[in-house]
Amino acid sequence: MAEKLDIPEEFQSSLVPELLTDDTVIQFNCHPGVSCFNICCKAADVTLAPYDILRLKKRLGMTSSEFLDKHTVPFETDGHGTPGVKLRTDETKACLFVREEGCSVYADRPAACRYYGLGLLSHRAQGSAEDVQYYFRNQESHCQGWKSEQFITVKDYRQQQGVPEYDEINREWMQLMLKKKSAGPAIGKPDPLSFQLYFMASFDIDRFRRFVESPAFAKVYILSDEDRTAFQDDVILQKFAFRLLRQVLFDEQTIPTHENVLEKRWEERKDIIELRHKAAVELHLKRAEEERQAALNSGMDEA
Repeated sequence: MAEKLDIPEEFQSSLVPELLTDDTVIQFNCHPGVSCFNICCKAADVTLAPYDILRLKKRLGMTSSEFLDKHTVPFETDGHGTPGVKLRTDETKACLFVREEGCSVYADRPAACRYYGLGLLSHRAQGSAEDVQYYFRNQESHCQGWKSEQFITVKDYRQQQGVPEYDEINREWMQLMLKKKSAGPAIGKPDPLSFQLYFMASFDIDRFRRFVESPAFAKVYILSDEDRTAFQDDVILQKFAFRLLRQVLFDEQTIPTHENVLEKRWEERKDIIELRHKAAVELHLKRAEEERQAALNSGMDEA
């Protein structure tokens, strides 16, 4: 007879290790009549994707910069410090949008909230050009939705929750992150300017629009009048932002540039870069000498 293993509470997880597909049938439903309604929103930990911010900032009548400042908190998504954002909560960890009657921004709620009960897993094998999408159960102990009478396929549940639109737009962004992870050490840690571009292009679409409309951008990239007009649409501009990130981070050339412009910019900035490098080296040597002298002095004192 197999031994039953009791897992201490601190090691238990709500994530059930079973990969689901679109055709998997689940028994789940969440609605105002369920006894645990709103509990998940009162212990919120919601990571936001780009399209989440487009929908919420429009719903609230804010710019993306205003929304980020008022309704999000930053965090690092990996060991390299890649920036991400989460929904801000109150001092009790409750979502700022939850009310007794439910979510006050329900029609524009983030993808993570729409998926609740399930989780999305995108995987790309190292060296592969394609990612594979799976799902898994997020079966929290308080959740009574898993005791509902609704039997539904994952595909139909996603459709019911309005997830496909979110996934379609966020997919390119998720592929960027997967590509960075699957490339491993080959990519290395991006520099601070790359992180700034990544954050702006991913989460701050209104600031990104001003960047694209700037003379500095026009000196490097070739855009048509039709492009500039189309970029007034947030979704079209967001997809362009993903293309730009691919070009800057992974050298996937899809946006035309002026001839030799990058070489010219390098020549213009070469002296400045070399001076900064020289100053950094001199500072490093100075600190090393100070540490050496301190160590010598310490040894003499002990003697």
